[in-house]
Amino acid sequence: MSHSSLLPPVRLRSEAELARHALATPLLSRAARLARWAGPDTRVGPGGELVEEQLPAAAEVLGLTGEDAAAASEAWRVAVDAGLVQVVDQEAGTVTTGADLALLTSGSPSDVLGVWLGALEAVLADASVPELDGLVDAMGKDGGIDLSALDWDPEAEAEFLDGVLGNLYVLTVSEEGPGDSAVPLPALAASMIVPDDMGEPTNDVLEQVSDAMMRLDDQFRILQPIGLVDFQPVDEALMTDAEDESTAAVDVTDVSRYGMVRLTPLGLYGMRIRLQEAGMTAPAVGELADKGADALLDGTSGFPPAAAQAETEQWLARREPLTAARELLAAARGTDAGAPLRRLRCQQALSLVGLQAEPALREVLDDAELGGLARVWLTERGAADVPAPPESMVFWLTIDTLAAQLAAEGNSEELQGLVEGLAAQHSGFFATAWRVDHPATADVLEAMGRLHPDKKVAKEARKAAFKARSQQGG
Repeated sequence: MSHSSLLPPVRLRSEAELARHALATPLLSRAARLARWAGPDTRVGPGGELVEEQLPAAAEVLGLTGEDAAAASEAWRVAVDAGLVQVVDQEAGTVTTGADLALLTSGSPSDVLGVWLGALEAVLADASVPELDGLVDAMGKDGGIDLSALDWDPEAEAEFLDGVLGNLYVLTVSEEGPGDSAVPLPALAASMIVPDDMGEPTNDVLEQVSDAMMRLDDQFRILQPIGLVDFQPVDEALMTDAEDESTAAVDVTDVSRYGMVRLTPLGLYGMRIRLQEAGMTAPAVGELADKGADALLDGTSGFPPAAAQAETEQWLARREPLTAARELLAAARGTDAGAPLRRLRCQQALSLVGLQAEPALREVLDDAELGGLARVWLTERGAADVPAPPESMVFWLTIDTLAAQLAAEGNSEELQGLVEGLAAQHSGFFATAWRVDHPATADVLEAMGRLHPDKKVAKEARKAAFKARSQQGG
């Protein structure tokens, strides 16, 4: 997939709500009805599919008529693949109720979602198969499928769909993404085909995007009934002859006509499970609420701001303010590479705690690592008798804060502004800063040298970094 191994945290609905959504999806509910309908007289073919003679009766059970009757066959396949129906005698073609059918009525929400995930995998496999006409054309005399004639690579097709769904998940959970809004199908197709460093796409690339878009249109139509996505298909008027007078008024600039898709709340749940099974780190907001403060500060270190705050609010809601503050401060200590970012997350968490936490902050006023942030917290809340910090603590806190910002955002514009402001306010900053006894001093000063636009100031920062590195013995 084309995204990093650490994904932004997702906000999931409760399992009980998701299980209700799963039971209400058209495909799973139809599969369950067919599983309850099946009996000793039900006959299936070699692959577990309903024999043709039984399809009309199955369609009638589901209330399907005309062209819709074909959906009965799909619902039956899902019933078999999800364990709602079991083939007991392959040769005789007989079936019985599957063990998982009872879970839909008497199982826990987690059990229901487990059955739905099995159904989802079956539908995803179906979505990666080309249209029936193509299969018929590629059918050999022996009944086998000639994949070379079909120009279809099952593994590549499945990987492409996985990649598209993975990109849709990342877009959905990213703070700068569309959130609950739908994503245009051309943009999703382009995310898989157009290289990141390509300026104006070539005609060949645009043609590939168009082909992929139409492929996805077919696939999302298949995936919608299982509840993975909400999908608005491509407007068929766009695919008719441009000279047709009946389509002359079609607005080709309306992006929604090219298809719109979004993951449902159930789809977010399902995609997160699949990404985790693929080895990705896919956190969910609320997972850390019952863990210690160390897990909270480390776990939210890579979260974007809004998600980090939401996670922290859930964690704080389970604790008394004073106890929570003491736990957070204890977990924020350390000289390891991750410690500055832990202290920044600690500071952000403490900003959500009321004055009940004041005793905990006063207890660390003399602590070399925590005394600075404690003074900031107390001063911001108008507390009395807050001792002025010694100069060494001010410089230490400055280095620590810059190290945390570097870890959180890298060489961002915000950090560059912070560096410029710092150098402007303290003309002798670098003369003192290199002596600060902080593990990240040299790294921070080197970063300031990279980020400051004034060549003279940048040179001062690099010199100070060299001195700090020498002082640290390397």
